[in-house]
Amino acid sequence: MQIKKILLLGILCACVIFASAQNPIPGISGQVKTSGGDPLPGATVKVNKTNFGTLTDGSGNFKIVQIPAGNYTLQVSAIGFKTLKKEITIGDKPLSGLNFNLSESAEQMETVNVIGRTATQEVNRQAFNVTAVDAKKLYNTTLDISGALDRVAGIRVRESGGVGSNFNLSLNGFSGNHVRYFIDGIPMDNFGSSFQINNIPINIADRVEVYKGVVPMWLGSDALGGAINIVTGDRYRNYIDASYSFGSFNTHRSVINAATTSKNGFTIQLNAFQNYSDNDYKVTVEASDIWTGAYAPAAKLRRFNDTYHNETLIANVGVVGKSYADKLLFGVTVGQNYKEIQTGARMASVFGGWHRRGNILMPSLKYKKENLVKGLDVTINANYNLGNEQNIDTLNVRYDWYGNSKPNGSNGERARSLYKYKNNNGLATTMLNYRINDNQSVALSNVFSTFNRKGSDELNPTNAEHERTKKTNKNILGLGYNFDVKNKWSATVFGKYINQNNVNGSGTGAGKNNLERLGYGAAASYFLNRNLQLKASYELTNRMPEAQEIFGDVENQDANPSLKPEKSDNFNLGLSYAFSVSHDHNFAFSANGIYRNATNFIYSRLNQNQSKLVADNRDGVRTVGGDAEIRYSYKNWLSIGTTVTYQNLKNLQKYEIDPSTGQKFASISIVYLDQMPNIPYLYGNGDVSVSLKDVGHKGNNLTIGYNLLYVHAFWLYWPSQGGKTISDDKKVIPQQFNHDVNLVYSLKQGRYNIGLEAKNITNANLFDNFSLQKPGRAFYLNLRYFIN
Repeated sequence: MQIKKILLLGILCACVIFASAQNPIPGISGQVKTSGGDPLPGATVKVNKTNFGTLTDGSGNFKIVQIPAGNYTLQVSAIGFKTLKKEITIGDKPLSGLNFNLSESAEQMETVNVIGRTATQEVNRQAFNVTAVDAKKLYNTTLDISGALDRVAGIRVRESGGVGSNFNLSLNGFSGNHVRYFIDGIPMDNFGSSFQINNIPINIADRVEVYKGVVPMWLGSDALGGAINIVTGDRYRNYIDASYSFGSFNTHRSVINAATTSKNGFTIQLNAFQNYSDNDYKVTVEASDIWTGAYAPAAKLRRFNDTYHNETLIANVGVVGKSYADKLLFGVTVGQNYKEIQTGARMASVFGGWHRRGNILMPSLKYKKENLVKGLDVTINANYNLGNEQNIDTLNVRYDWYGNSKPNGSNGERARSLYKYKNNNGLATTMLNYRINDNQSVALSNVFSTFNRKGSDELNPTNAEHERTKKTNKNILGLGYNFDVKNKWSATVFGKYINQNNVNGSGTGAGKNNLERLGYGAAASYFLNRNLQLKASYELTNRMPEAQEIFGDVENQDANPSLKPEKSDNFNLGLSYAFSVSHDHNFAFSANGIYRNATNFIYSRLNQNQSKLVADNRDGVRTVGGDAEIRYSYKNWLSIGTTVTYQNLKNLQKYEIDPSTGQKFASISIVYLDQMPNIPYLYGNGDVSVSLKDVGHKGNNLTIGYNLLYVHAFWLYWPSQGGKTISDDKKVIPQQFNHDVNLVYSLKQGRYNIGLEAKNITNANLFDNFSLQKPGRAFYLNLRYFIN
């Protein structure tokens, strides 16, 4: 019922926006092509002597709105091409059909053929070790953000099951909370379970930026190993983008994105999405009948307590293009999720009634103004999550994999509970950037966040644990300087000061500590020529323990209030090279080498009875590795690419801790210099796509694609313990191959789109975590409508 209400609200809002979108708004639109007639992406279209401008999209199209009536000079330029200017007159109605053909410039071309670059390509040219994913190319798929990231070199997204399952993203060996997530530069630490990268559809984003190891100061993060920034873009134009997909395991996904802007700059932006799945796929498990004791070592049974759904609505109202604000938006994010819990940290524990509910109610403020005073750009964001989370475990029974249940005392399936709580997450960010001149700038950022868990359990009202204060306040202050000679070289230096105050407990017995850390870093880039770039970066980074690690997550992670902050020396070296042969054959290559030396490294291990995870420190972990990507395209119809990642994480803790005394053993640990367990160390992706134009009718396009994922086998426990080979009894996550195919048919220049997907077509048994099997073969139909 709640799904219907939220979708109905989204549809009604979209209809209102669509109705207002029919009113013409003053502006210009057109297309930029080369002299040979090919679309030119990434060309700059600027209205001279104003702040109005844009870049052409992948098809060379551009659109600029909200330009006041008058006479202007329109300038179109791109690297490697001659600049064109045209006098235009703008009245009350939009001016469309402005088409330009740019001629190649011998002076700019030198000996290399270069075309204009898209915003995604510009991000990849930063001095930082960064990869940007063009999300718009994936709009006709059923991917969420995490699925798109799983195709990036250096990233492995590990999920514990199907739609809505717990996930753990590994980035060059760092995983979990080592990696931070942002949306439009705003930290997502306080968004709750209803809004995470494994339930946000790819259609929400324009691009996704992956920063590896060294994180830019302006993101205001204490990430140890990298950051993911989801860029939604400022869609001030009038548009509606709606999609719906249906597939195996009764999976449904819906997305509605819409926006409208009036002549005076008043804007309404809407994003609504939902996910639903029974997740009732078959798994191969050791099963025993709870009543008869009959044992099956490899029974193939359906999951029966794994339904998941979430519904989210994001609305922003405000103004754009004003003298006092380029953007001033007041918004709210409203959502809910329901998640049944089938297993514990391993499939040996099975549940039939345990589930969780959560919701998000988060008001927000977004403000941005370039040249508030000459050269000074200001960005301010604030939000506060008023949402609840609830853990529901009320059945006093024990289940088996056949769905049978048996009375089990009075303590629930794991721990009888109706615990409902608020994490009271708040966030405020400020970013100031001052351009000294065309080459130099300085920046100052500050990010403040707060966490204060409060809750109660009507089944256990006297439980003292629920009365304990669980509170953290964290502030990150950053300062940076940048020098940039466009298309030649650039350098950035920065520093970060982090302060965190934790309170765990109440009264005189409360544990309180105040943590302070100072970090710094630098990044540099040099272009040997227009298409060959070298990069280097370093950061001494610090990460404070997260609230979920200190206090637990009330599901599958135990608390550990004694966690120490971790730090790491992160080094990156990289290069990228792109070239063309005869204008038709295009090649791109990038490679990155990494070195990480972390102390007090926080990692997840199984607790004593192996039913939950718990965060713990290691004295040190050293990582050496690298990743590479190669891409080839022929004209505009064939694309082939592959990525490979290798990372060797070594345990540097020489002496283990005696749990009974808290002191270190005298003898050297047997796992000293071992490879860190339960972390993939060799994996890769491959993809092929063919795009056929004007299939069936002019303006109708057909795209056929194939994706391969390979993950090499890796140990669950320490390699030096137990057997020495895969054939021994030691636990291992096996080698995996996953094959996906997809087909997309787009009609009327992309207004109507039909997509078909087949995932895991060989029906292989896939595992990201030991014994936690992922879905088998699955099929999906995706329908999408877009109008601008």
